[in-house]
Amino acid sequence: MADAPTLWRIEIKAAEDAVAAVEAALEPQCIAVSRFIDAATGRWRVEGIAGAEPDPEALAARLAEAFAARGPAPPATVEPLAPRDWVGDNLAGFPPLSVGRFHIRGSHVAGPPPAGAIVLRLDAGQAFGTGEHATTKGCLTALDRLGRARRFRRPLDLGCGSGILALAMAKAWRVPVVATDIDANAVRVAEANARLNGVARLVRVARGPGYRVPAIVAGAPYDLIVANILARPLAAMAGDLARHLSPSGVAVLSGLLARDANWVMAAHRSFGLSLGRMLVFDGWATLVLAGRAR
Repeated sequence: MADAPTLWRIEIKAAEDAVAAVEAALEPQCIAVSRFIDAATGRWRVEGIAGAEPDPEALAARLAEAFAARGPAPPATVEPLAPRDWVGDNLAGFPPLSVGRFHIRGSHVAGPPPAGAIVLRLDAGQAFGTGEHATTKGCLTALDRLGRARRFRRPLDLGCGSGILALAMAKAWRVPVVATDIDANAVRVAEANARLNGVARLVRVARGPGYRVPAIVAGAPYDLIVANILARPLAAMAGDLARHLSPSGVAVLSGLLARDANWVMAAHRSFGLSLGRMLVFDGWATLVLAGRAR
C-alpha cells in the first residue's frame, strides 16, 4: 500500500477571546481545526490539520485580517506530520449531513440519499468546507430558503474554500458559478470537487484577493453573492460588493460572530443594502442582504 499523503499541522497560541477568530482564519486551509486549553496556564492553543503545505502568504493574510482590531497576529508554527491514513481514520467521524435540501456525503457512504435531495459529494481530508461548521450551515440554509422562492442565474462564491457553496448553487440551479479564493490549495480542491460532482463545466474557480480577480470583474453584475470569510474583510469590501451586485440581487454573508453582525451590517447599509434575514448557529451569524433599490 502506498504511503498516505503527508499532512501539515498549524499551531497558534491565543487568548480566549481570540480563539474563534483564529479558528475562522485557519478553516479555509484546513481539514480540521481544534482548540485546546492548558489547565495550568489558562492559555488556548488552536491546531489546524491541512491536506497540503499551507500557503504562507494566504495564512498570514487571514491571520492579519482576524487580528486587525486586536494588534499583531500571534506567530504560527507549521510542520509536516508523519504519514498516516488520517482520512481513513476520520471517515467514521464524517457521517452524511443534510442542511435543508442539500445532502453532504463522502464517497465512503453507501446507500441512497434522501428523496429529492441535492447531493454534494465531499471527502474529509481535502479542505475545509464539509458543511459541519456553523458558518457553512448558515450559508447552505440561506441558499436553500432563497432557492425555494427564486432562481438565480449569475452567482458568485467569494472565498470558496472547498467549493461547497459554489457546488450547491451550480447543482441547485444548473447555472454557471464564479468561485474564488486567495489560497492556491483551496482553488485546487474546489476544482477537484467540481469534477467529483459533475459540475466542472459550470463552476469556474480562480485565485485572487477580493473583487479584483479578473473572473469576478468579467462576470459582474451578480444576482447572488455569497461570501463566507471574516467580519472585518466583509465590512471593508462592502462597497465592492454593492458595485458588483445587481440592484435586485441578494448577498449572503457569513464567517462572522453574532456579536459582530451589527457593524458588518452597518458597513453594507451605508452602500444602500438592507438586511433581509439573519440566521444564527452556535454563535455565528449569516446575513442575507437585499440589493440597492433602483
